[in-house]
Amino acid sequence: MQLMIMEFFQRISTPVLDRLVELMTMLGEETVFILAVACFLWCASKKRGFAIFSTLFTSLIGMSVLKALVKAPRPFQVLDTIEGKRVATATGYSFPSGHTTGAASFYSALAAAYRKQWLSILCALAILLVGISRMYLGVHWPIDVFAGLALGITVTVVLFGWFDRLYDRKEALWRFSVMTGAVSALIAILIAILIASHVADPVAFMDPLKLFALAGGGYLGFAWEERKISYVTDGTVPIKILRYVLGVVVLLGIQGLKAVLGDHLAVTVLRYLLVGLWATALYPYLGSRIKIGSHRLFERT
Repeated sequence: MQLMIMEFFQRISTPVLDRLVELMTMLGEETVFILAVACFLWCASKKRGFAIFSTLFTSLIGMSVLKALVKAPRPFQVLDTIEGKRVATATGYSFPSGHTTGAASFYSALAAAYRKQWLSILCALAILLVGISRMYLGVHWPIDVFAGLALGITVTVVLFGWFDRLYDRKEALWRFSVMTGAVSALIAILIAILIASHVADPVAFMDPLKLFALAGGGYLGFAWEERKISYVTDGTVPIKILRYVLGVVVLLGIQGLKAVLGDHLAVTVLRYLLVGLWATALYPYLGSRIKIGSHRLFERT
């Protein structure tokens, strides 16, 4: 049955459809999630940004553990009849689908955060499109997609509400953020050492390294922001647009360090730590001191 489904997508493949599906699959990629969470944190709701980020992180760590345990090859790696497309983003092993897990977690959490029927329909459609795209591109089996859907949605159902309530318990939030951030950063460094020492499988552990580094910077930033910055996301529409654009430019610059410093493990850890820290604390801290006209980029409570 799985082979029949994969061969069906290969038969209907066309260059135009390839481009369309590649756009669909981007809805489940790292860059989209980072930019979306940053928008919440800077311009909409820190609470929702924290809950969505935490739910997504938990789902993706669970996915990474399963990938490392199962070590399943991808369809295009074992079948000559399956052509893999956009394989540069098909990192790690096959089971479960990382794109589908991320999409299922992120968009279901987004729907849970707002509870609007129209938004829930769009989120469900986004999850479905990402799952289909992974099979069409030949990078995942149907069982990978199903497992990713189940994992991402289950984590949201079980944990989103808890993360949402945790944000309102300020002392507990601070302790959770410090502990999670410190442990995540240490795990990222340890994974980098193990990969460099040829002890850990880079195929299985490069994605977890990035996740833990991002979470390390992000959660430590949450803790710092809670105690030292305490900004609000208020502002006029032009200020919010300017705030977001300037923040994203720096985020892209941080990721661009790869081209300048090389694709070394230490650089990877540094890049993702800085992305998390910039989004949650560094940018709000600097923005609260930068005055644009009669406004500051970030106002404090």
